[in-house]
Amino acid sequence: MNIDTFNSKQVDKGKKVNRVFVLLLILLTGVSVFTGIHDLEITHILRMNEIQHIVMYSTRIPRTVSLILSGGMLAVCGLLMQQLTQNRFISPATSGTMASARLGVVIAVIFYSHESVKYQTIVAFIFAVGGTACFMLFVRSVRNKKALMIPLVGIMFGNIISSVSTYLALQYEVVQQTSTWLQGNFSLISSSNYKLLYLSVPLFFCVCLFVHHFTIMGLGEVFAESLGVAYGLLETVGLIIVAIATSAVVLTVGSIPFVGIIIPNLVALKKGDHFASLVLPTALSGAVFLLAADILSRVLIYPYEIPISVIAGSVGSVVFLYLLIRKES
Repeated sequence: MNIDTFNSKQVDKGKKVNRVFVLLLILLTGVSVFTGIHDLEITHILRMNEIQHIVMYSTRIPRTVSLILSGGMLAVCGLLMQQLTQNRFISPATSGTMASARLGVVIAVIFYSHESVKYQTIVAFIFAVGGTACFMLFVRSVRNKKALMIPLVGIMFGNIISSVSTYLALQYEVVQQTSTWLQGNFSLISSSNYKLLYLSVPLFFCVCLFVHHFTIMGLGEVFAESLGVAYGLLETVGLIIVAIATSAVVLTVGSIPFVGIIIPNLVALKKGDHFASLVLPTALSGAVFLLAADILSRVLIYPYEIPISVIAGSVGSVVFLYLLIRKES
């Protein structure tokens, strides 16, 4: 078998995998839209009454769109951070990015409670960038870059920041206002509060725009710069993309664990480590995972809901342990 035949088969296999994910995404999107306590079935789509119309367009569709955008972008952010740090166990949740964004939200609620969402977004973004930058500086300066040590330090760093957030929330009596950001939950999504997640669309296209540069960065700073890639500038661009996307998700639905770790790793097990070929299937897989987790959260103790962070955390922790054991074996 020559190299052209092999590459052709790999491309065909990749397209087949992507088609499977697209079909799953379409199927779970339909299930998500028609799952809930209100009487809304697919047979009602052409003859909805006023209440069903409100439920469909005010809650069900915004919630489903939010799940797709959040899951896809969190997974891509995890993939991007893993590429920048060359560590498969780094994600916004294990680098302090999500915790820093949450601290920014708490600060915004305390000092900018009467301002618009724009100010809260800016504050969360600034803290997310700052926290991620501190973590990246640590990664660049540390000598012992073992696969497990870096994310463990990131988790400890994130826990310290989360403790500060909790202390400030208690001190200024804003625990109830900030509780949404302490635990990811899509049950409060409506047509009026999810549009910030649309930022993930241009951010995804930014990743696609620089996809070949990010791929070359995976070969190391010296080699990338020898090929004309502005390593420091591209690293900053990647950091900003991750910070904005994470802030948007935290501000809208709260913290959702493990998506940025397990999805890129599972996709890489199937498709290899080439960054450019992983971006689209990772985004699709992240959306599929979050849709499935949310549907499960709605039906397990129907008519009540379990926060999606509990489902994602339970499934994600098991998969994460599997990845750790597989790495060590």
